[in-house]
Amino acid sequence: MKAAAKADGKAATPAKAATKTAAKAPAAQAKAAKAGPTSRAAAARARTASRSDTRTGTHRKTAKPAVEKAAEASAGMVAADDALRPAGAPASAGINAKPAQKQVDTHATAPEPQSPPLAQDPKLTPRTAAFVEAAFGTGSHLPEQLAQNIERIESLTQRLISALSQRPQHSPGVEAPGTELFTTATAAWMKLLAEQPERVIGQQVSFWGETLRHFAEAQAAFARGTLKAPPDESPRDRRFANPLWESHPFFNFIRRQYQINSQALEDAAGALDVPDMSDRRRITWFTRQMIDMMAPTNFLATNPDALEKAIATEGESLVKGLENLVRDVEHSGGELIVSLADRDAFRVGENIGTTEGTVVARTRLYELIQYKPTTDSVHQIPLVIFPPWINKFYILDLKPQNSLIKWIVDQGYTLFVVAWKNPDQSYADTGMAEYVQSYVEVMDRVLDLTDQEKLNVVGYCIAGTTLALTLSLLKQRGDDRVNSATFFTTLTDFSDQGEFTAYLQDDFVSGIEQEVDRTGLLSARLMTRTFSFLRANDLIWAPAIRSYMLGEAPPAFDLLFWNGDGTNLPGRMAVEYLRGLCQQNAFVKDEGFELLGKRLRVGDVDVPICAIACETDHIAPARDSWRGVARMASRDKTFILSESGHIAGIINPPSKKKYGHYTSDVGFADGWEAWREKASHHAGSWWGRWGDWLAERSGRMVHARDPGNGLGAAPGEYVHERNA
Repeated sequence: MKAAAKADGKAATPAKAATKTAAKAPAAQAKAAKAGPTSRAAAARARTASRSDTRTGTHRKTAKPAVEKAAEASAGMVAADDALRPAGAPASAGINAKPAQKQVDTHATAPEPQSPPLAQDPKLTPRTAAFVEAAFGTGSHLPEQLAQNIERIESLTQRLISALSQRPQHSPGVEAPGTELFTTATAAWMKLLAEQPERVIGQQVSFWGETLRHFAEAQAAFARGTLKAPPDESPRDRRFANPLWESHPFFNFIRRQYQINSQALEDAAGALDVPDMSDRRRITWFTRQMIDMMAPTNFLATNPDALEKAIATEGESLVKGLENLVRDVEHSGGELIVSLADRDAFRVGENIGTTEGTVVARTRLYELIQYKPTTDSVHQIPLVIFPPWINKFYILDLKPQNSLIKWIVDQGYTLFVVAWKNPDQSYADTGMAEYVQSYVEVMDRVLDLTDQEKLNVVGYCIAGTTLALTLSLLKQRGDDRVNSATFFTTLTDFSDQGEFTAYLQDDFVSGIEQEVDRTGLLSARLMTRTFSFLRANDLIWAPAIRSYMLGEAPPAFDLLFWNGDGTNLPGRMAVEYLRGLCQQNAFVKDEGFELLGKRLRVGDVDVPICAIACETDHIAPARDSWRGVARMASRDKTFILSESGHIAGIINPPSKKKYGHYTSDVGFADGWEAWREKASHHAGSWWGRWGDWLAERSGRMVHARDPGNGLGAAPGEYVHERNA
């Protein structure tokens, strides 16, 4: 009995010690928490010790309160446990999974070899070692993968700092709206506060009420220990597609509060009494930009997709994201422009832009390409396409299956396409006059090569605007060489500036004038950034999340590759276009747009016209495109409305059977609404309908014309000129 009691006493001794240790664990945790970041690892170990009773059998089994269970289920607790787990411990399965609990082996022998403590690791700089020790604890040992990632981060950080230091200085006017807009908004708010204080107070009280109600609902969900989110009837938003935005109290709270904040900002901006419509549009637009920028998905701590991937890859996704960020900043000369496509996936003339042709003319401003026929006979009247010089022409010839150029050639046309020069600073004084003169030169050359007196022409976007100017000039000169004209997504009437209102006011345009006075150019990078903010969620924030937070490589997407291959604009041409056409809208006014000794007017255009606009085009809205065509004097006018946007609506081959189109017999006399209301929908691409229209105006069939060797093969030399 004595021996047994003695044995029991010995057995009880370690149990008492363990119980004593368990009792001290909460205090140790509290002390570690109070000590700050350097003791987080100690806090994690203390939590592990306090929960070890069920694993070792030496502690009393205690029930966890509901609040603790709910807290452990939250993303913050799980993420913290994973981040602070001892070296060698398994990672969590996901943001909702509890970290695997390490089994205590009471019969363990010698510990496994570990890497040297951080302070002694020769791979880390002293600054980095100090930072990591503060986060993981003095004397901590890092897993090899994590140590390598930290070393890569150190190197990438230095590269990023160096790349950002190369960022060019732009005129303040192109970086932000002028002080006049802020003054207008402030004055409008002060007026509202003075005249309708109850409205301002009502908005604020409503915001407070929504926020408090939301907090109370979330607090109740935490107290119940349930992961079920409160009912949400808000519109679906693809930014919040991850199920955790619905099921997880933390993320659900963040999402809903963001929506409440967004609505409050929109209501506040909408309540301002701003008589000037341009100022009102700008305030609304910039408010929307702020709302989109502050979305929780744009921040790592509140993006469950990024957190899940970071945990699953032990931080590798974040390191890759930093590599992508550094790459983009270096490529853009210090600017932060998100890569939308893999820059190495395509080679113009090799796997895109491959339709056979010959460069038949070259000047300082353009190359003219004649395409090789694929039919034995062709229409007598040749066709020439003028693409926009703000981008490169191969958008019309990406791949054989979606190439408009190849499709036109296959329909039996002698096709010419202009490839514009990507200008440098030596083109600073090149203006709209030089581009219009180039149009006339191209027409001369095409008529000479085909031995014809007439030709058909196509203008796309800004090249369509310039084509209309050229047609007015030819009309005033008594030159009737153009048999018909087709306009793709073209604006000629700028009385409604639409989404460009934010950029087409004096503060921004004056900033561009200062920029081109200094550099001679409106750079492609500046334009890319500007256009991207018109669709910021699609062209900035979503690609940035994928690239920088998820660490994904940009996709090999031909259209997005083309979108990133922009060209510069000559300084003089850019200012003339923005001031004379966009701001003053001179082309549709009686005084006209003065050019080459003539006053050009849209009413001079009287050739047969077919115009194609796109239903969701945010650059050349269909309503505005229609209004310009309505002002033209042509008796033979056809308007086709394609589904989709500025690019996809045009590059819409019949083989895809993706987007349909609309036509209407109403005409142009009763306005856009009447035309749209009476329009009939047709399935499939508009290409065939336009092809039938063009064939009726292209003469009889003749033997195909071979372009010969000329000055070299298509796509020529100018298309390969990329910005450094």
